[in-house]
Amino acid sequence: MNPILFRGASLWDGSGAPAFPADVLIEGDRIKSIARAPEKLSADGATVIEARGRTLMPGLVEGHAHISFGGAVNDSDLGNIPPEEHVLLTVRNAKTLLDHGFTSAYSAATSKLRLDVVIRNAVNAGQFPGPRIRAASPEITVTGGLGDERKAHMYYESFGLIADGPEEIRKAVRLCCREGVDNVKLNISGDDLSPAAHGGLTVMREDEIQLAVSVARDFGKKVNCHARAAESVKRAVRCGIDVIYHCESADEEALDMLESVKDKVFVGPAIGIIYSTLYEGEPWGFMRDSKVGRMMQRTIDTTAAVYTELRKRGVRILIGGDYGFAQSPQGDNARDLKHFVDLLGFSPNEALQCGTRVGGQVMGMGNELGQVKEGYIADLLLVDGDPLKDLDLVVRQKNLHVIMKEGSLYKDSSATVPANVA
Repeated sequence: MNPILFRGASLWDGSGAPAFPADVLIEGDRIKSIARAPEKLSADGATVIEARGRTLMPGLVEGHAHISFGGAVNDSDLGNIPPEEHVLLTVRNAKTLLDHGFTSAYSAATSKLRLDVVIRNAVNAGQFPGPRIRAASPEITVTGGLGDERKAHMYYESFGLIADGPEEIRKAVRLCCREGVDNVKLNISGDDLSPAAHGGLTVMREDEIQLAVSVARDFGKKVNCHARAAESVKRAVRCGIDVIYHCESADEEALDMLESVKDKVFVGPAIGIIYSTLYEGEPWGFMRDSKVGRMMQRTIDTTAAVYTELRKRGVRILIGGDYGFAQSPQGDNARDLKHFVDLLGFSPNEALQCGTRVGGQVMGMGNELGQVKEGYIADLLLVDGDPLKDLDLVVRQKNLHVIMKEGSLYKDSSATVPANVA
């Protein structure tokens, strides 16, 4: 493969520093050289992409991916999809993520045991296009918890893998590890849209959580969790969970605990589904002036307060908003960047770092992914305009003129689309 030279780019490198004019040379799957203007890199033998002032930036990392979710209105809808159709849906979703600039995806959970694993392996083998994937287990939950849609008179599938007590938890985690997942997911709290346990309840016992984490560690796996209630966040921290999602009810003690492990843990608000349910959910029966609408508004308000505090305390925060439901379809994932700014008070620079540099860290590749640095993996986007001034540029697929993954040009329309740089 010939070297590739991006000439005359405005380089935002993911570090948080301002963008600067530069040439960037790619060799193989790595960033070989970066030259700040007025210095120029030699183009000998290289394929040249004339950036003409467009923004060159790291590929995005979806930090709360549900690659197997699609079109669901209710959680139980995911259980209704036959496995054969579900594989095809997941393949399409993986391509959709890459089409929208997500070159990596840290999965929060899958909806059938091996879906993430199968798609990860197929993408790695070059059989289908998609981001690099850290594959997750289904959401391990307890009777009555989020993901348990059964009734006393009727068994009903959802996305949950139900396990009660230490022995069942141990077996469930071992099963997921045997089948090849990278991340194990636990539902510690309920959820306001769950039929039995609302988001303020902590339904998984601490001994169950501790055992799940211990078994996952035996297999070298990370652990994610769903934790809305304050006590669920505290249990997650005490048990050493790696990625704690939601956290919007965290009290002062929970915030202090999260700060105490800020170099070990990641958090993610998953605000996208809340916003979409509140403001765009009416076609699917989610009315703003209803009990559900009021719960969603309360969640947005509490999330804004909690994440303002977590940002001040230096806790690492991931984008990713439970995309894959009817009101929040796959492909909208980069809207989280705007939600971080508009709803949670982040600057555009801070939001973009959550979607690049911090994402590289949660992928376990922080020393080679998520920034544009010499020696790093060449996952790059060439964006028409300056996303630090207008994040809609990253949200809209048409503005991504180049998508590069591991040094390969997945998309290159740079020569056919005129520059639109202010």
